[in-house]
Amino acid sequence: MNKNLVIILFVFLCSQSSYSELYTAVAELEGLLHTEQVVITTLGNYIYAQEQKMLLVKRYVEAYVDQYKKASKDIQTYLQNPINAYLLVKRLTTDWDVVQDLITENTAEEFIADFDNLKSSLKFPSNEDLNGAAMALTRLQDIYRLDASSLANGEINGVKYATELTAADCFELGRQSYTNADHYHTQLWMMEADKRLKREIHQTVERSEILEYLAFSTFKLGDVGLALTLTNKILELIPTHERALRSKVYYEDEIAKINSVQRKGEDESIGTIQNNIEARLLYGPLCRGEIRLSDEILAQLKCRYVDNGNPFLKIAPFKVEEAYLDPQILIFHDVMADHEIATIKALAQSRFQRATVQNLNTDTMVAIQHRIGKVAWLTNTEHKHVKDVVHRVEDMTGLTMETAEDLQVVNYGIGGYNDPHYDFARKGEKNGFKNLGIGNRIATVLFYMSDVPQGGATIFPYLDVALWPKKGAAAFWYNLHSSGEGDKHTRHAACPVLVGSKWVSNKWIHEDGQQFRRPCGLKRPSPEYTA
Repeated sequence: MNKNLVIILFVFLCSQSSYSELYTAVAELEGLLHTEQVVITTLGNYIYAQEQKMLLVKRYVEAYVDQYKKASKDIQTYLQNPINAYLLVKRLTTDWDVVQDLITENTAEEFIADFDNLKSSLKFPSNEDLNGAAMALTRLQDIYRLDASSLANGEINGVKYATELTAADCFELGRQSYTNADHYHTQLWMMEADKRLKREIHQTVERSEILEYLAFSTFKLGDVGLALTLTNKILELIPTHERALRSKVYYEDEIAKINSVQRKGEDESIGTIQNNIEARLLYGPLCRGEIRLSDEILAQLKCRYVDNGNPFLKIAPFKVEEAYLDPQILIFHDVMADHEIATIKALAQSRFQRATVQNLNTDTMVAIQHRIGKVAWLTNTEHKHVKDVVHRVEDMTGLTMETAEDLQVVNYGIGGYNDPHYDFARKGEKNGFKNLGIGNRIATVLFYMSDVPQGGATIFPYLDVALWPKKGAAAFWYNLHSSGEGDKHTRHAACPVLVGSKWVSNKWIHEDGQQFRRPCGLKRPSPEYTA
């Protein structure tokens, strides 16, 4: 009977593999709370029948219940916090694996039947989701300079948002970093796990396991001496630890080889790794709001009402704010109503797919780690609200929508972001937008469909411009000079969402049909502007 239970549970969990990449959109995580509720209920019934022999299982269920109650008070706020999202995924991956091991000692037909009946309607996260959620937290650490101890306390920029992490939670973050060969974050989170383990009455992880990962990551960061010290601590706990005994010999040999060479200290090694991380994230200061436009530039920017010669807009003109002058970046305020946003979100969520980018070598669309979010495309004919928004873009820009792409809707996931990129096709791209037959992307309209409490700015690194999401507003800029050449100063990025759920929609406008609306210029741009 016990073997049957193991087999059925294994098949059940494997059958959920189609729900991978739940971490890439906050909206996708909502289904996991329903899964957690079902897990609580089913396991609760199982414990009732097996209570005397299943005390450890009951402890896990109580933890599930505690978190579910907190989430139920405000599901959106709960899921929008990256730490809560990580813990939700962890509870339904590694923690759930532990629960499975415990329940195989006893079985109940009702327990198997309940899961067998419900498995087709439940969402379970995959190990890929757990790894993605962990990577998102470490990404947020780097870009927003968040302290591991504060994050483990549930604090983000001094605000208490989430449940504190246990030693096991921190250990899992470190282990996921190790899986990604990220030894810097492995070291940070294993050190935090070790600190928390010392304060736990009921210890959630073995210290020898923490020390083993910590020793190896420290060695990879260049500190062989400290790696040896940590390995010796493992052997104090478990003198027969086979891997530690082998590592001890190896580290001693390495120290002997470099004994005549001065070894770099631990702090210097970590500092070097940190500098390398910052070098890859040059837009960090803009995302953190540390860079502002000069007073001279700000003094030239204005706000105004615009009607674009439209008789109807004489009565209700657009409220336009200048964010930059050359290239011109405008913010249109209050151009998408709440009911339109609700409709567009609902239409998009039912068809979400992982966001992709174009591979310049193969001209195929691929999902990669520097764009974390889920997207859907909506046509004008799907709903009146979509049609109204698209018509509004034409009124805002004065450009025809006849050759524009469908409305792209994006929901960013845990730590969701997009690296610096251009919206227009560059000369080095194999096909660009040739297959569309409507020319290059002349302009971009980016609607913000949610407020974001922390993070999530749209930044232009070459201009030192940061646009902060404001629900109902839209940003507009030309990607091409009037000569038709790409404006490389429009290179932009989406900063990681620190707290909240970021919803945006893009309307990309193409060249064809704009000949009389934005006539070509005779003057070519200066070399520094040529893409």
